[in-house]
Amino acid sequence: MSLAESFGQSGLAQFINSRAGGVMRLVVGVGLVGLGFTQRAHQSGLILMATGIVPLLAGTFDLCLISGLLGGPFSGSRLRNTPQPA
Repeated sequence: MSLAESFGQSGLAQFINSRAGGVMRLVVGVGLVGLGFTQRAHQSGLILMATGIVPLLAGTFDLCLISGLLGGPFSGSRLRNTPQPA
């Protein structure tokens, strides 16, 4: 079993790609962008805003970047349909 398949069957992948995981990514993304906006005069604020866009877009478009980096599908729906081991 490849690393991507192993991740796709893990509880973490199933949570991240569930409705609750998508909402969590949206909330974290909005929080990071908002926190960065309050510190926008400093370089750290700009970094926070840029970093916050990643989970915000991933939650919005139902993407799983971890799976994609491991060689698996980027699509959250494809990961949700991954068969679980017996």
